[in-house]
Amino acid sequence: METQRRCSGDDGEGERGLLHTWKGYSYSVAPERLLLPQSVLQVALGRNHGVLLVEGGQVFTFGHLPWKQSQTAEFTAPTLESALGGQRVVALAAGSFHSGAVTEDGGVHMWGDNSAGQCGLLGLSSVPNPTPVALVDSDCSPLQHTVPVLELACGEQHTLALSVQREVWAWGSGCQLGLNTTVVPVWKPQKVEQLAGRFVLQVTCGALHSLALVRCLTPQDVKRPPADKCGQCKQLLYTMTDKEDHVIISDSHYCPPGLEQPEDVGRLEVSLSTPLLKTSPSEPTLSSQTPASPPAPVSNNDPFQNVDKQESCLAEEGLPTLNVDLSEAQCSQATSAKCSPYPDEQAVKDYLQKLLDNTQAEKTPKVTKGGLHNLLPSASGLIGTSSTNALNNLVASCASAVGERVASTYEALSLKKMMSLYLPGTLRSGGPVSFTGDVPRAGENTPEHVRREDSMQAKKSSSTGDIREEEAERMQRRLSLPGLLSQGRYAVHLLSSSYALLLSPRLLRKVGRSKTAAVPLTPLGVSDPEAQEVLPTLQTEVWSWGHGEQGQLGHGDNLDRLQPLCIKSLNNKEVVRVAAGAHHSLALTAQSQLFSWGSNSHGQLGHMESPSTIPRLAKLSEGIRVWDVSAGVRHSLMLADGDCIQPIIYYSGEQVKEDTVESGTQEDREEPSEGYTQQPVLLPFCMNLGFVSTVFSGGRRCVALSDKNVMGFIASLHELASAERKFYCKLCNIKTQVLRPLLELELLSATLGTVNFGLLQTLSSRFWHLCHLTGQHAVRVTAGLRHSRNVKSLPILEHPSIFLDSYNEYCSTLADFHVMGGFLTMTKPVLDFFGKSHELLQRLAECTEENLAIPDVLVALFSLPVNHLLEYGRLLLKLATCFEVCSDDYQRLQDSCSKFEALALLLKKKLKEAEFTFLFWKSFPGKMTDSLRKPHRRLICESSNKALTLQNSGRFSVNWFILFNDALVHAQFSTHHVFSLATLWVEPISEDNAGLYGLKIITPEEMFTLLASSPMEKAKWIRCINQAVDQALNFGEGQKFEPPISRSATYTFYKDGRLKDATYEGRWLAGKPHGRGVLKWPDGRSYTGSFKNGLEDGFGEFVAPNKTVNKNDHYQGHWKDGKMHGLGTYRYANGEIYDGSFQDGLRHGHGMLRSGKLNTSSPSVFIGQWVHDKKTGYGVFDNITKGEKYIGMWQDNQRQGTGIVVTQFGLYYEGSFKDNKMMGTGILLSEDDTTYEGDFSDDWTLNGKGVLTMPNGDYLEGSFNGEWGLGPKVTGSYFKPQLTDNEKEKTRSVKLGRLCVCAEEKWQAVFDECWIQLGCEAASQGENWKAWENIAVALTTSRRHIQDSPERLSLSHSRTLESLEVIPQHEGPITMERYHAIRLYLVKACDTSLHPLGRLVEALVAVYRMTYVGVGANRRLLLQAVSEIKSYLNRIFQIVRFLFPDLPEEGGVIKEPTTDLQGGKDSGLKLESLPEHEDSKQNIITDQSSFLLSHMVSSSALLLPVLLPRLYPPLFTLYALDKEREDDVYWECVLRLNKQTDLALLAFLGVQQKFWPVSIYIPPAPAKRQEVLSSTKDACFASAVETLQQISTTFTPSDKLQVIQQTFEEITKEVQSLLKQDFLWSMDDLFPVFLYVVLRARIRNLGSEVNLIEDLMDPCVQNGEHGIMFTTLKACYYQIQHEKVT
Repeated sequence: METQRRCSGDDGEGERGLLHTWKGYSYSVAPERLLLPQSVLQVALGRNHGVLLVEGGQVFTFGHLPWKQSQTAEFTAPTLESALGGQRVVALAAGSFHSGAVTEDGGVHMWGDNSAGQCGLLGLSSVPNPTPVALVDSDCSPLQHTVPVLELACGEQHTLALSVQREVWAWGSGCQLGLNTTVVPVWKPQKVEQLAGRFVLQVTCGALHSLALVRCLTPQDVKRPPADKCGQCKQLLYTMTDKEDHVIISDSHYCPPGLEQPEDVGRLEVSLSTPLLKTSPSEPTLSSQTPASPPAPVSNNDPFQNVDKQESCLAEEGLPTLNVDLSEAQCSQATSAKCSPYPDEQAVKDYLQKLLDNTQAEKTPKVTKGGLHNLLPSASGLIGTSSTNALNNLVASCASAVGERVASTYEALSLKKMMSLYLPGTLRSGGPVSFTGDVPRAGENTPEHVRREDSMQAKKSSSTGDIREEEAERMQRRLSLPGLLSQGRYAVHLLSSSYALLLSPRLLRKVGRSKTAAVPLTPLGVSDPEAQEVLPTLQTEVWSWGHGEQGQLGHGDNLDRLQPLCIKSLNNKEVVRVAAGAHHSLALTAQSQLFSWGSNSHGQLGHMESPSTIPRLAKLSEGIRVWDVSAGVRHSLMLADGDCIQPIIYYSGEQVKEDTVESGTQEDREEPSEGYTQQPVLLPFCMNLGFVSTVFSGGRRCVALSDKNVMGFIASLHELASAERKFYCKLCNIKTQVLRPLLELELLSATLGTVNFGLLQTLSSRFWHLCHLTGQHAVRVTAGLRHSRNVKSLPILEHPSIFLDSYNEYCSTLADFHVMGGFLTMTKPVLDFFGKSHELLQRLAECTEENLAIPDVLVALFSLPVNHLLEYGRLLLKLATCFEVCSDDYQRLQDSCSKFEALALLLKKKLKEAEFTFLFWKSFPGKMTDSLRKPHRRLICESSNKALTLQNSGRFSVNWFILFNDALVHAQFSTHHVFSLATLWVEPISEDNAGLYGLKIITPEEMFTLLASSPMEKAKWIRCINQAVDQALNFGEGQKFEPPISRSATYTFYKDGRLKDATYEGRWLAGKPHGRGVLKWPDGRSYTGSFKNGLEDGFGEFVAPNKTVNKNDHYQGHWKDGKMHGLGTYRYANGEIYDGSFQDGLRHGHGMLRSGKLNTSSPSVFIGQWVHDKKTGYGVFDNITKGEKYIGMWQDNQRQGTGIVVTQFGLYYEGSFKDNKMMGTGILLSEDDTTYEGDFSDDWTLNGKGVLTMPNGDYLEGSFNGEWGLGPKVTGSYFKPQLTDNEKEKTRSVKLGRLCVCAEEKWQAVFDECWIQLGCEAASQGENWKAWENIAVALTTSRRHIQDSPERLSLSHSRTLESLEVIPQHEGPITMERYHAIRLYLVKACDTSLHPLGRLVEALVAVYRMTYVGVGANRRLLLQAVSEIKSYLNRIFQIVRFLFPDLPEEGGVIKEPTTDLQGGKDSGLKLESLPEHEDSKQNIITDQSSFLLSHMVSSSALLLPVLLPRLYPPLFTLYALDKEREDDVYWECVLRLNKQTDLALLAFLGVQQKFWPVSIYIPPAPAKRQEVLSSTKDACFASAVETLQQISTTFTPSDKLQVIQQTFEEITKEVQSLLKQDFLWSMDDLFPVFLYVVLRARIRNLGSEVNLIEDLMDPCVQNGEHGIMFTTLKACYYQIQHEKVT
């Protein structure tokens, strides 16, 4: 359907933008239809011409166009502006005699009259055709930047532009530019700096004034700290005003526009020729020609109103009127003179002192006849001045006179401010002092007029009428100080009002005022940021500047303003659109109210106040909502909502004759024409124009643009916009007429109670938010009517969640307030305020029923928003019918309609539930109501009809069960118990023969059975409870299935026991904590982790406060049945840390305890076995304070059994311990090898028989008594063995390791834990398949636990875990392929501590380092360290064979069939060039008869590559200490021999000359060889030397043997290249060459390397080729030690 498609925004010709034009308002006027080829989008009208923008961006002009060179004075029909060809115009503007256009790229084109520079083109008096004008911003960068423009506004002699950055630019002539410049006209567009930093929404121009609609500043917009004084006028930026009990500091400073006073100006100048100006009907007229006369009666019922008004004006605006008069004088260029009513300062001082005396003497207010001029010494002179210093002295004198307390107030005010305070009327008029008042006009002295003037002037000019505004002012713009004594300010009031008032007017007024409290109707928090972005703001200000002789600036006076100034009275009025006529201004609010001010010579303001210097409401019939306005020279046009959907048009202003000739002369005359309106009149022909979207005015002409209502689309859009505007007005009326007055009542809080009053405040805030959102939406939809008329731009389609969420929140609060009986408790306050007749409430609530109770009316009133949701649905559905069913627009509208209707039904259901619950509470016994009644709680069902009873209850017991949406309540007489639904389970009990219909209720601490009266009741209660539980768990509404038996919930235990008063939050299963959760006790204890059947089980974290040291105990680890069990870390409050195994809450198994720190008194570390929280078994204790380490057996926290003690001073003890002491047989060695072997009775105390052997071999044998090192007593024989008596010397050498713990008994607890993890009670006692299952479970559990903290799991670690989770093949015959797979699996398993084998290796590494690092690095412990590693290998190999049972035992072989017999060659005593692969000779045995290749299995070959690299540092340190002397001798010899050149060293070592290299390769260029000279050094056999040096970088003996083998291969390769033939070594030839290589390799600890290989090499390779090579290296080491250099 083509027409439907056009309706959505692509309308064709003749369907939208139909233009109608007319003049005046009489019945004889008939609009003229202006036909154009395209639809008209925008119209701009000047005095006698107009500009049209049509679809496609073309521009037409019509009317009188004198700037067109070819034009005559005749009226011109619409003519295309061809100069704009190729440009797409998006906006137009027309001034009195010039025009402007904005293109889509932001460019500006101007044409027309340019006599005042209004076209921005230098040197032309007129511009016949559109010409580009550039706005150049030179501030942003050195490069000139052209500013793109959004819209233009044109006046008579000036033009304004609004840039994309929302800045205002101006050019032309007059003070209406708002520029700080003295050069006129302004040809080049300049930025209006006064509005810089503001977000300007719209600009418009009158003939000689300008208006701007500006978004209010938010707190985020204020960035600069304020200065103390204005940089231009030097006035204080902050003023202080004394209020009854506090001081208000206001920052409403206004700088006089364009005024820069010379420094020598010290006088106050007032114009003598200023004409008679009347600011408002209630102000006295001050004439410069009339002498002083007695004051006229004041036309105001409240004599304090003006006082308060002027005081508030000063506090809020801070307008220095004298400075304004100066600007006025400058603007009119009138002469000025000096004048003064005061002859000297003393007169003022005397007068102030007299006032102070009167104030202190009198207690009641008096009015002195004659007013101010009778008290002053002179009242007829001219206003005088004095120097700046004199003025400051006067200020100080005034402050001193009225009292010390008020001094700060006067210091904050400048003298000029004080003078304007003393004589406001005089300074405004600019003439001599006169207190002659105007005779009021007809109607001005009526009570209605007085009331209106009072309210308008007091509320709007002072900006204190609106409660929310006043609160906002206090919060954002003021700072209240502690109150000053009010005595001093009464004199100020007396001066300012010409009355002898001795009491504060506010104080007097407060006495007669009803007791109210100002409550701001503001939202709870920051309004929805999403709504702020997509919807227009309502927080706006109107700024005006320019000529003000007709009051068109709206500041309450007729003064000109050279700079923009905010119209305070329009603040918080939610102005959304402004318009300017020639000499009047209009402001349209979001509430469809129209404010007007300025010239009213022809009724163009819509009211009869003439002139109006402050904005006043236009007089329109009730229910007329204006939504578009425009202003001509002397008329205003209003587009409004009427009784039907179609808009209506009102006209206000002069009547225009049909035959009136349009001329500028006639336009400029201000005398009334033939007729004009008293108030806006409805144009009779407006209904014939169709659906008008916008109106325009200019000169005497009116224009309306209308759209055809194709398929009802336009009508539907208008209906939506009208409904939204109407609803917003309704909400505003409720807010201002009901909510605000009620919230202001001082006793409301006491009447409602704390809970209800808080709910009412929340309800009010959400009502305000909803109201504000509706207003924003209404403005947005209205703007859409004027511009796009596109359904896609509707906010309720683009952002429905903003509306749905706001309505949902509001309705939830409304239901909560109703449930708590809030509307019932509001009955008395409503009666007190509105009286017994509450017609206003019924009218606002749209109640048709009579005699409704006040609570019912209030419920209906606050439920209106819910009905509006249905209206949204209806209108969206109506819009949807305008589109094809298959179109996207139809689908979007249909979906949005469904959402709003569904929410409306849901909210109505909520309100019904709230009503049902409210009625229940009315009938519920009052004692329990207070404790059970909650705002969110709703009733589902209850058993008052005996439908449900408790099983086994007493005969006379009363059991009442009430099911709410959050709890099940069991009430008995005066007691009750509440069971939370989140932790409640219900199960049906099968019906037995007894015919009982039971259901079991399960809670964390209770379990009871309920009996229903019938099967239907049983099914009903089960269904209701399950649905309620389901909703309480937030699983959604209307779920058919039962709630999950496992769920998350929070519960506080109340019964006595371990969990009393503890709160649990986490997973539950059938009434018990099960899964992850957090348990907290009131005393500070907390547990976070896994639960099982109500007890801590699995991994968890426990914190317990220790009050003694004011710190916490902290445990992190595994639990079982509510106790610590398994691996964990316990950090004690005293600083100790235990890391190890627990059992039944006690330390049990292998663990490490660190006590204190290095800087504390007793730092120590124990690692070993624990039994029932005590050290028992093998362990290592490092006493860092004493520098001792104990390695041995423990029992009950004491050293007991055999053990070793080493100290930092080199002492070594090995022997027995008892009761924590060295007691029994033992061996003691000192650093110098002095040895004692015998009996001990205490630590280091010799007691009994023994032998003391000296380092030189001498020894004492006998009885010893005393402490070692302190001269023990000896009784015995001294022996000095003969040097030849070698046998006896041998017998005296002490063999270590006999009196200590054997290696197999060490760390048994570590291995036991590994077996337990594999599911075995003891070593190898268990099922193989169960072990693999346990491994898989351990890996999966640990991995899941680590996933909670992903930063701990690297990518490689994750991949390792993934590969380990696959169980390898562990049964069946072992082949070499499976053997290598097992070896690879063991490498991966030992790389992660999550695998039991990895955990075992990690623990063994920890204990090994703890034993042999630090003090344990004693050379005498080497034997223990080596045997401990061998023990590790044997025991780990036992575990591996348990996991892989088919793996051969130690020394077993794996046979593989092979055809390659190369490995079987044996060279005997002569060595062939060795094979490359290590395994070819290491563990391989060949059987040539059967062609089988056998591989010998050993624990060292399988496990040493995994274990030794981790243990290498402490082990090699022990080797280096043990071989220190031999290595020193070896190294000294190496250094000496390496001083020789290569050839000399080869000759010295006896290498045959045929093996001497003749030439060597040069490393950078391998192809080149260099001859070996006698001076060559470190060049021969260099590759073999480098290879051998790698022995220090390897760990395992097999790797080191591989390096030796590669070294031999490099030597052989070098010799073969030298001899150019294959060569077989003999040992005699090989040894000297290899000795040379060893010397040149310079391996520092070669002896340690040799011993490590010898101790740990695989026995099966000792007799093979690797064994021969190792023997060669060993022989070289001994040869070097004994080498003699001659």
